[in-house]
Amino acid sequence: MASPSDNAAAGRGRVLLTGANGFTGKYVRAELIDSGYDVVDAIVGAPRNDHEVTLDITSPDNCRRVMETVRPDYLVHLAAISFVAHADAEALYRVNVIGTLNLLEAMADAGLSPRRILVASSANVYGNATSGVIRESQPPQPVNHYATSKLAMEHMVRIWSDRMPIVITRPFNYTGVGQEPHFLVPKIVSHFVRRAPVIELGNLDVERDFSDVRMVAAAYHGLLEQDAAAGQIVNVCSGHPYSLKNIIEMMQAIAGYEIEVRVNPAFVRQSEVKTLVGSPDKLQSLVGNLKRFPLDDTLRWMYEDAMHRSEGVR
Repeated sequence: MASPSDNAAAGRGRVLLTGANGFTGKYVRAELIDSGYDVVDAIVGAPRNDHEVTLDITSPDNCRRVMETVRPDYLVHLAAISFVAHADAEALYRVNVIGTLNLLEAMADAGLSPRRILVASSANVYGNATSGVIRESQPPQPVNHYATSKLAMEHMVRIWSDRMPIVITRPFNYTGVGQEPHFLVPKIVSHFVRRAPVIELGNLDVERDFSDVRMVAAAYHGLLEQDAAAGQIVNVCSGHPYSLKNIIEMMQAIAGYEIEVRVNPAFVRQSEVKTLVGSPDKLQSLVGNLKRFPLDDTLRWMYEDAMHRSEGVR
């Protein structure tokens, strides 16, 4: 681990990135490194190089040791339980709420004055909003423990906003190469890669605002640098709704065959959020026009990558 005194030679400053080994973290890390930041990856497990540290955000002592050692200029906090249907409700609150509190308290205890802290929440806090395109002023209506844990985290974080320059992001659904297969879009893509004749899904009319993970990483980078973002809650989204039917149709065109879709009642959650589409206006006003990836381009990228990998293991 480089010493804090090396920060002057670290380009734009040192970033502590939690959740660095996760799906989003890998893209955020690449985005920040390409822009000249010194990124320290906070991971679960033993460090493999000088740019990794072990961090258990549920341990206040571990958080303090890491902050005192790394002394970051920026914190990008992505570490969380991010699977909506996660079975352990207590773990959701312990990791998503108390874990975030431990990080902020550790920064204060280490006497740090960060330039910016970015904390990732979730658009799931909006719940079954019925007002069309959702702006940040929409009152939250969480309908599951995952969303409730994220909203509780937001309220806790805002207590610190007079002491630290914090921006809270509410990412809507996004996807890309490397997302875990239990998430919806990778599951669909994997069926087409295998040329499966049948796929079982839940409610086909559920609509989501899907973005590309590369756009999300660029948005986080932009918010990290924008002074006006401090104290803000910002949607990270495309503003375009897509149903499961739309995604299936796109994948059929990409893969060149039609799949039989069966609705499995076991996949239909009682607390299902029916439509979730965000307004990207505030994000655009803060960081300008980000490069957008049409959903069919993202799906093709995922499909071609998965095909390449499957051919490589044959």
